[in-house]
Amino acid sequence: MDQETRDGTYPEAGPYTARPGRGRRGGAVFAGLLLVVPTAVVACRAADTDAVTPLPQLLAFLPWLLVPAGVALLSALPGRRRLVAAWAVAVLALTGWFVRPYDTGLTEDPPGPVVARLDVLTANLEFGGATDALVSALARERPGLVFVQECPAACAEALASEVSRADYPYRRVVEADGAAGSAILSRYPLTPAPGVRSVLGMPGAVADVAGRRVDLQLAHPMPPVPGAVADWRGDLARLRDRAAAAADRPSLVAGDFNATQDHAAFRDLLRAGGLRDAARLAGASRTPSWPAGLPRPFGVQIDHVLVSEDFSVRSARFLDLAHTDHRALLVTLELHDVR
Repeated sequence: MDQETRDGTYPEAGPYTARPGRGRRGGAVFAGLLLVVPTAVVACRAADTDAVTPLPQLLAFLPWLLVPAGVALLSALPGRRRLVAAWAVAVLALTGWFVRPYDTGLTEDPPGPVVARLDVLTANLEFGGATDALVSALARERPGLVFVQECPAACAEALASEVSRADYPYRRVVEADGAAGSAILSRYPLTPAPGVRSVLGMPGAVADVAGRRVDLQLAHPMPPVPGAVADWRGDLARLRDRAAAAADRPSLVAGDFNATQDHAAFRDLLRAGGLRDAARLAGASRTPSWPAGLPRPFGVQIDHVLVSEDFSVRSARFLDLAHTDHRALLVTLELHDVR
């Protein structure tokens, strides 16, 4: 009950003053909520698992989880919430460890005498939309091996009519509609080889490069969209088995892997085949290749050229092609006599 003053009036109510603890608790709760997703994702990375939806999708964006973790740390500091701040620091440190820049392989001692230098290009044409841009890139860059994904019938016809057989006399083409069509174009003689069974075309071949038999495999597993993660895992597992079977000879696996180096299934493929990521060796391991509509550095790198220990990497460049949501990847390799 209000108390009456001596003069018969009542005192005015003063302004409401919030207790300091409420603001501090609010900052701690906000910081904790920000840390839930980064913690789950980096825990999967550390445990070498892709887990279940939505974690396979979020793992592709692991570097960007440094942002909410950093905001969480800044939110926890004013309230002196040491436990939350320590949590944020741990998440930042572990995430930073996994996304740190890699050493390049450009200064390593060559594994043996160089027997050939070759350029390799991989391009996802987004249902053939970038066919004309690819034809122009081939005329300009003149790579020795070309791996093409999402090349439907019209695209295959354009490659047959507009890309000279004198330049690319050897070809392995999977004719299919939509995203399932694919092709390998080569300046080097090709021998057919078993590919990988999938909804999307993934042909294989053996190239004769300077008298060396080089195993080739185009990669285009299903994307890990919700409801299709099992198909994505199955495709990458079959690519892994294919790479393991070719681990005793020079090998190239190139294409749209729909996976980054932060996916366990992708790292399993590397280990099984004794393969290395060419862009990583060239110091471009975090350069985004998808979606091409976003300015760099936004996006993720899901297009790769993987090489066996027989190759050294001299350079890697990502090319913008019109009318596709992927950037093409062009790498310069040297094949060494090491076996």
